[in-house]
Amino acid sequence: MNSYLAYFTALLLIIMGIYAVIFKRNLIKIVIGVSLMESGVNLFLVALGYRQGGIAPIYTMAPRGHQMVLPTPQALTLTSIVIGLATTALMLTLSILLYKHYKTLDPTKIRGLMK
Repeated sequence: MNSYLAYFTALLLIIMGIYAVIFKRNLIKIVIGVSLMESGVNLFLVALGYRQGGIAPIYTMAPRGHQMVLPTPQALTLTSIVIGLATTALMLTLSILLYKHYKTLDPTKIRGLMK
């Protein structure tokens, strides 16, 4: 298996997320773009900690000479998932409130109505 596939996929997710955030004119699509970027970063962190033939760090009776998988990127990824869930929920809540108030999800129209 190609060792760069995870890095390429993470980069692709991040680029798709940036595209959605910059060029889409719908708040829900922008939230999806931010979520795609978060997923790309999480995949990148997991790919950094991967080792071919590595043993999970929770396994205490590991045979000598075997490498352990790095636990730090896994812990960072778990933290990132929790933070991403909270920010996504907040962005969706704000999108719903903006839609209820302005009756549109287009950020340019909302910006024009606020003048």
